[in-house]
Amino acid sequence: MRLGLYIFAALTLSVIIGAFAYTINPNNYVVEIMGINFNFPVAVWLILPMLLLLAFTIVHMLFYSLKSYFKLKKWERDAATLDDALYWSLVNEPKEQKYAITEIASSAALLGKSSLNVLDNVEGLSPRLAKVLNIINKIKNGEFIDLKEHKMAKVFNEGNPLLIQNRLNRLESDEKFVEEVMKSSSSYSDMVRGQALEIFARKETFFKARKYAKVFDVKNFMVMLERVNHEEEMGLTSEILNDFVSTLKLTCSDFVKIADVTKKQFTPDENLALFKQYQTDNPKAQNAYLYLLFEYELLDAVAAYLEEHEESEFVKFRALYELKKEHKNYKLEDLIDTDSIC
Repeated sequence: MRLGLYIFAALTLSVIIGAFAYTINPNNYVVEIMGINFNFPVAVWLILPMLLLLAFTIVHMLFYSLKSYFKLKKWERDAATLDDALYWSLVNEPKEQKYAITEIASSAALLGKSSLNVLDNVEGLSPRLAKVLNIINKIKNGEFIDLKEHKMAKVFNEGNPLLIQNRLNRLESDEKFVEEVMKSSSSYSDMVRGQALEIFARKETFFKARKYAKVFDVKNFMVMLERVNHEEEMGLTSEILNDFVSTLKLTCSDFVKIADVTKKQFTPDENLALFKQYQTDNPKAQNAYLYLLFEYELLDAVAAYLEEHEESEFVKFRALYELKKEHKNYKLEDLIDTDSIC
């Protein structure tokens, strides 16, 4: 029963009883309290305890109603806090929360140290949780989500797996973003930089890649180099090649692979000049230089080069040189596989 209805009913009952008592006995009755005489009709004295009980009942009800109200507010605040904790755990950014009710705090504290991975659709969620769960599922399914559009740009910290996955999704569909990552590689995680570099190496020319030589690695440089033999207009020049060679930490095998490509792209004089300089600057390029000398049948230059080094060096090339002196029809590939030169 509502408080107002209860008061109305109690007062109505008091009035009825008072009126009934008055009709039976309309006389007054005097009560002396601390020297003061209280002279009221008998009916009033009859309903006075009822009114006092009503007053105490109202106070009692108000007290416990307020107590329940404040407890309900605590539950509502904790429910909102729990919703917030679930939100941050879903986006892999768990945050510690404060709860007013011990029964909730003792269990919900786990969310401050946990990330939630939802395996299936969930119904009955709050609009906020339903929205973020929908966004997370789209990201996991390979779709790029514009976080600014959903006012979530500041939700994810760098290194968050969902943020990284969203950026990887964007790389597959946005060529401009690939170059944006290349330009500002320090602003992105290793995984995003690596994926952007792989996509760039598969699609772009050396002319465009030249300005990003410092962010390239050997693996993706070789991917571009392999495309030279199969695609036109890759834009590989000796100047561009120098930019990459001076930046990358190339091995002996890497130099041989480069030589195997450039022998088809550059003139013999240009190619030999390049690798003569490379082997001067980096001993790992020596085998590649010798490889080119044999390819161009410059046996006198081979002999002079081998004489400049110890007999224990370049054993395979020395053996080939001796054979070619006797049988000029021998080719390098007949005796040495380019993959095993080093």
